[in-house]
Amino acid sequence: MELQKNNRCIFCVVDLHAITVYQKPEILQQNILNVAKTYLALGVDPKKSIIFVQSSVREHVELAWILNTIAKMGEMERMTQFKDKAKQHAENINLGLFAYPVLMAADILLYDTNEVPVGEDQKQHVELTRDLAVRFNSLYGETFVIPKPLIKKDGARIMGLDDPSKKMSKSAASSANFISLLDEFKVAEKKIMRAVTDSGSEVKGGADKPALENLLNIYSLLSGKSAKEIEHEYVGCGYGDFKKGLAETVTEFLIGFQKKFNKISDAEAIEILQLGAKRAKKIAEGKMAVVRKKIGLLS
Repeated sequence: MELQKNNRCIFCVVDLHAITVYQKPEILQQNILNVAKTYLALGVDPKKSIIFVQSSVREHVELAWILNTIAKMGEMERMTQFKDKAKQHAENINLGLFAYPVLMAADILLYDTNEVPVGEDQKQHVELTRDLAVRFNSLYGETFVIPKPLIKKDGARIMGLDDPSKKMSKSAASSANFISLLDEFKVAEKKIMRAVTDSGSEVKGGADKPALENLLNIYSLLSGKSAKEIEHEYVGCGYGDFKKGLAETVTEFLIGFQKKFNKISDAEAIEILQLGAKRAKKIAEGKMAVVRKKIGLLS
């Protein structure tokens, strides 16, 4: 949210990426709106930033196809996210799942993006985007800005509550892995109180205490206190007191978020998305006109 102050930010609801795994149409439609409402409730300002649905701007698909023609099979096979997803969805390892990092590259390159805020696990995708941009520029002349990943030191990767060796993910096998922004407060509290901890009882993080380090990270990000301040606050206390304090902090955050979320109607979200799509399409159309000319297509 801070990035909006000094940057032109673009927030894209990536519905085309979502369908690499089968989605029930009515649930997908509602989830698209819920993601938009989540952005708005967390502080995305549609007057300052562009917020839109990916499929509303067809240039994303057009550029993805063009980039597909210069992407190499070997580099796509090395994408760790594809390997992970293929294991999770072995019954549906589809071409879209294999090629979706190229669509992600199109999402970025269409808008002459300088920086891409990502988690640590998405850095590989930005590196692929950079490679594709450099390759295209080499073949057809200077066309795309070469983007950089923007990874915050704090919160670069939030790990699962039930397994601190794996990242927190809404697609995890167990809902005990993650806290949903729309979780009921008591549900979120139970998840935290049951979260895995390390051996010992002292509230002190470190490389040898990955579970506690993760919980401290979450506590710090939501409270605004440093991990050291939180550790000092719980000197002489056990994990139970620490988790209770974390649960209260998470609950306070969720109450504030959900209050804002529930005030935003579907109709209001749709109107904002439509206006955002017009702004995004204007930029995307201009970029694709340049791309088509560079590669020799008739406009």
